[in-house]
Amino acid sequence: MVTFLYWFGAQPNICLADVSMVRQVLSDRTGIYPKNLTNPHFMRLLGKGFVLTDGNEWKRHRKVVHPAFNMDKLKMMMMTMSDCSRSMMSEWELELGAKGGLVEIELSRRFEELTADVISHTAFGSSYKEGKQVFLAQMELQFLAFSTFLTVQIPGFRLLDKKVRGMLMDIIKTRQANKDVAGYGNDLLGLMLEACAPEHGESRPQLSMNEIIDECKTFFFVGHNTISHLLTWTMFLLSTHPDWQEKLREEIAMECGDEVPTGDMLNKLKMVNMFLLETLRLYSPVSLIRRKVGTDIELGGIKMPEGALLTIPIATIHHDKEVWGEDADEFRSKRFENGVTRAAKHPNALLSFSSGPRSCIGQNFAMIEAKAVIAMILQRFSFILSPKYVHAPTDVITLCPKYGLPMILKSLKL
Repeated sequence: MVTFLYWFGAQPNICLADVSMVRQVLSDRTGIYPKNLTNPHFMRLLGKGFVLTDGNEWKRHRKVVHPAFNMDKLKMMMMTMSDCSRSMMSEWELELGAKGGLVEIELSRRFEELTADVISHTAFGSSYKEGKQVFLAQMELQFLAFSTFLTVQIPGFRLLDKKVRGMLMDIIKTRQANKDVAGYGNDLLGLMLEACAPEHGESRPQLSMNEIIDECKTFFFVGHNTISHLLTWTMFLLSTHPDWQEKLREEIAMECGDEVPTGDMLNKLKMVNMFLLETLRLYSPVSLIRRKVGTDIELGGIKMPEGALLTIPIATIHHDKEVWGEDADEFRSKRFENGVTRAAKHPNALLSFSSGPRSCIGQNFAMIEAKAVIAMILQRFSFILSPKYVHAPTDVITLCPKYGLPMILKSLKL
């Protein structure tokens, strides 16, 4: 794939589509390829948390946030994921019962609600209802942020951002006020407040209140948005590949039976994992990665000036026949049967969660949630794509179906 220079106004941009060069950039630990923070509205949406910070600032944020995503904490979160999924599917079953065993449901919206419930519970615990209101405001911010990418100013953006920050501050103040009774809590917010508590002294890596709010915004955007779209595109591909729908259902029946999947059960779902990875390849939630050149440098024989922007086109790389083979545009989940590093001609070709030291800290969270939800759906339902579906993947910061995902569901339990 060709690497080329293009200009956006007076700003030089380099499209970096060579996987070896991409690996050099993403694996760098010296800080010469910092994050590109040119759009202030995007920063307000995502929060200047660990995703958008660099250098020592990033290390400080990561020390506070990283423990929330260890495997023991993720296993505790699995119960929340399962409970939220069960609640969603109970609603589906009620609709099926009322409509004679077949019902059409628009799934992308339902998955947005589900993943918002999961992240609200796991981030805010007992305060999830208030957290859900933050999520709804964040959704408005996302579309406003996308509208400003070409510097179009949208009235109300700052006011809405101020509202989001105010709601998060209220949740945090309530948690701090109740600390002596119930502690800070075992959710993501509680873990951050505990790590930053004054009683731990200056030796602990601390975040300011504004930084904790930014991390909460990051959790919402990354933990909700990307996972809901992964679930949506997985269901789309399962409906268009009914043979794989049956294969996965058989694997789930063998490893989980009718039980709610546990972490150990999910680890044994090899074909489900392969299917999710192929979905991420074909419909990566994020279509590109941006970096900045921090100093004059030569990369892959190309001289790059300080300040140039690097665009890593994930969607293009994921469909590159030189990397993935002649069937790169086709669905073939078996390419992942020997793992991610052997699926393509380059071990770092799958970039949905980025790679290197700045790879997505929540990728295990995302994969566990996606496996659990898909397994529980396949235990209970069969489904086909509605004739109303129009295939129009649209990039609104993340890749979503423009007209939703209407699906016809049938219960396997009735």
